[in-house]
Formats: sequence, C-alpha cells, structure tokens
Amino acid sequence: MRENRSVMRPGPGMPVTTPPVLEGLPILCFANDWEGDPTSKTHIMRILARTNRVLWVNSVGMRRPTASRRDLRRIAAKLGRSLGGCVEVEPNLFVANPLVLPLPGVPLVQRLNTAILAAWLRRLCRRHGLERPILWTFPPHVNQLVGRLGERLVVYHCVDEYSAFAGVPREALIRMERDLIRRAHVVLTSSEQLRDERRRLNPHTHFIPHGVDVTHFARALDPGTETPADLRELPRPIVGFFGVLAEWVDLALIRALAAARPDWSIVLVGKATTDLRPLRGQANVHLLGHKPYRALPGYCRGFDVGIIPFVRDELTIRANPLKLREYLAAGLPVVSTPLPEVARYDGLVHLADGPAAFIAGIESALRERSEAMGRRRLDAMRAEAWEARVETISAIIRHRLGATS
Repeated sequence: MRENRSVMRPGPGMPVTTPPVLEGLPILCFANDWEGDPTSKTHIMRILARTNRVLWVNSVGMRRPTASRRDLRRIAAKLGRSLGGCVEVEPNLFVANPLVLPLPGVPLVQRLNTAILAAWLRRLCRRHGLERPILWTFPPHVNQLVGRLGERLVVYHCVDEYSAFAGVPREALIRMERDLIRRAHVVLTSSEQLRDERRRLNPHTHFIPHGVDVTHFARALDPGTETPADLRELPRPIVGFFGVLAEWVDLALIRALAAARPDWSIVLVGKATTDLRPLRGQANVHLLGHKPYRALPGYCRGFDVGIIPFVRDELTIRANPLKLREYLAAGLPVVSTPLPEVARYDGLVHLADGPAAFIAGIESALRERSEAMGRRRLDAMRAEAWEARVETISAIIRHRLGATS
C-alpha cells in the first residue's frame, strides 16, 4: 500500500492544514494478543486504522512458559490461531499470529526466531500492501527485527517497566530494551519516570499519558444503564475494583479494609493471575471474576467508590493505571495508593498509604458521591480521550518522518 497522496492540496491563498491524525501510512504493530480486553495499544491502533492500514502482530511472549495448565492452554490457543492465518478483524486492521520458540533471552533461539519472524512478516507486508511500514512496537524484545522489515520509521511505545514483571528474563530484557531505545526514531512513554529514564538513551523520547474511552465509561452516569445482577443485592457501600488481580494488587490491604469495615462490600472484578488465598474467609470480599469490557460501565454504576490498591514497587511507581481515567469518566470517586501518575490528578483522587489512610479516603469519597460531582469528574476527562492522545502522537511522528526523509 503506497502512502495516500490523494489529499486535496491547498490552492493559492488557502491555508495549509495538516490532518490531526496520521493518514495513509502502513503500520506494523507489535503488541499483546488482540483477543484480550482492550488496552492502550488497542485504543490507539483502532483510531489509527481509521486512516491507515495496520498489521497487528500478536504477542511473541516475554515469559518462558511453564508446564502449568494455564500456560499449556495458552500455547494450544496460539497454535490454533496461527493456523488460521492473518485476519481482518476491523476495517484496515489485520491481526497475525506468529509462531516462535517461547524462550526469550536465549541468544541462539532469539536469532532463529528473528530470522523466521522477519521472513514471515516481509511476506505478510507484501501480501497486505504495507510498503515501508512504520514499525511500532510496545514490547521491547523485538529489537533484532529493526532494520529487517524495510521500515521507514521505528516507534518504541513503552507503557510499563517490562523487566519488573514476574517470570521474565530480567537482564536479557533490559539489554534488549536499551538496544531498541537507541535504535528507535521515536520513543513514547506512558509515565514521566519512564520518559526520564529512557531519554538518557534517546533524546526523541516523549511522555504520552494514557487516554480514556470517554463515551463508553460515561454510560455509567446514564440512568438507563443497568447495574449488573451480581451487584444488586450486595450491602452498600460497594467499594469496587476492576482489572487483573495480579502480583501488583495489594491483597493484604484489601483484606485489612474488609476486616476493619465488615459492613462494606468489597467487590473485585477481573481474572486472577496470582494466589488469592489472602482473601479467604472474608465474607464481605466478593470475587466476581472476569467481565467483558462492554459490561464495565454497568459495574461502575453499581460501585460507590473505585479503588486502585496497588503495592508500591519498581513496576507500579512507573505505571499509569488505565482504570484511573475510566473510573473518573464513569463519575466515580477514586481512592488510590500514592503512585506518581495518579498523584498528578490531585483534587480528583484521594491518595492513601496504608489501611487506615485508605479507610479514611474511602469514607471521604463516599461523602462525595453525588450526580454533580460525578459530572465534574466526567467533564475533567473529556480532554483526555484517546483521540486527543493519538493527535499528539501523530504530530510527533509526522515531525520525525519529516526529519528522517
């Protein structure tokens, strides 16, 4: 696919205008699995696919699989999807499922995977009309593909401290990421700390906070949005959380809240990837499991307060929780562990360190549960929609394309 050159050119005396979003460019995107819940990557690429052709490459994996039932199921699912070929899941957005040996950080395997992936991706790009694509990667461990795909620009979009995740080859990931940062034309980060650390290796590093699907989560304020059945009979107040129940969620804090306020309903919505035994025996802790993205506004409508009870560690102090803006766009008062990117929203969020402060924060938040306050939080998020973030990103990339052409 050649760059779209059919845009009307301004005539004499007409102002020169630039489209707010990139247009007519092929994009080869490395991200997580498309089939999961929408993430920052999903929102950004969906918007870009309105005016560009996007080939989304599902996860090539940063962790080495174990013999666990969960990992074996995931391997089987990925194998099945890879046999299905490349699928157009939305207009202009194609999803491909790579087959690689899941041994990140092993040099010989890495070289073999790189050679196989590069040849496979070059064929896919030719087949789907992606000539000289922008190579846009979220994970850092595809660094050896740089320069092998005929790309016109390399964008590294860093949304986490990947080396701090449990079960990854930490030192190997750090080396691969540093190599990628140095070779990228543009580095985008979702937190200021990630930006400051990566800018030491690449001056073209920019802080782009996460956005929010305002229209979707604003449905929580619509009286026509039903509260899900599994919330309706619970005693109030309902203190709610949605998201993955992973190692960064402070289960000891949640247990302490539940024990100190047995009249509160603590509701946790999301799949668990960590041991939930610390919550056993707490009758007022309700584990509702994974719910589809489309259902989340209903759960927000049923919550009285939204919480972000994260531990403070190397991973979370660099994180920018998507759920923060989603709670706020749903009109919810929010109580959170004091993380740097959450603290930027002082005045909209209660920051709390430890059980006593969390309880006090929730009690204050409950007093702010009103329609007027809900609308104020929603209005504060209108300028933070994903479309606005993509416009900012587009301006950065357009500038670098001009500088490198």
